[in-house]
Amino acid sequence: MSMRAIIALALIVALCGCVQEKPSMPETLTVKSSFERGGEIPAKYTCDGADVSPPLYIEGIAENVKSLVIICEDPDAPTGVFTHWIAWNVEPASVIPENIPKQKEVSSPRMIQGVNDFGRVGYNGPCPPSGKHRYFFKVYALDTVLQGDYSKAELLKAIEGHVLQYGEIYGFMAGRAFKIIFGPLKAIPLIFYSFEDAE
Repeated sequence: MSMRAIIALALIVALCGCVQEKPSMPETLTVKSSFERGGEIPAKYTCDGADVSPPLYIEGIAENVKSLVIICEDPDAPTGVFTHWIAWNVEPASVIPENIPKQKEVSSPRMIQGVNDFGRVGYNGPCPPSGKHRYFFKVYALDTVLQGDYSKAELLKAIEGHVLQYGEIYGFMAGRAFKIIFGPLKAIPLIFYSFEDAE
């Protein structure tokens, strides 16, 4: 394979994360955070930083909503979907502040947190071993307050028939190997120019 083909392939792979994702269900909530939808998640909210949960700003919560469910997951993990955070009976507030304590019961804002796929209670942020991964923060607005303790699969089962509204935001984080290989993309136009001169 020629050097030009390799570089073109690198561009395609590196830019593939720019495509907008379709939500997993119709969105009637608007969810925002400290990063843009489809943008890079700040290091503070990943294993490269303080590893605290990011803020979530939720617009459009209906008056009859009794509680929220929050799920953060990585669908690009090599072993399948990897869960970073599950929380239920979240009070239906328009702002979920950053740095939610890593404990089962939280009083402000009120919520109960379950065990993530790291085997820990609460939020643990993006930490991809390689490649560029997407991280979805999904918010479900329910017509009820849940009773029980749940894994993610059990939680999704428990909310069936109770979801009034839904919204999500996603961002990405690139693993260290990806950054090393594709980080200097700003130099690619110069490389192409150099190849043309060499011909």
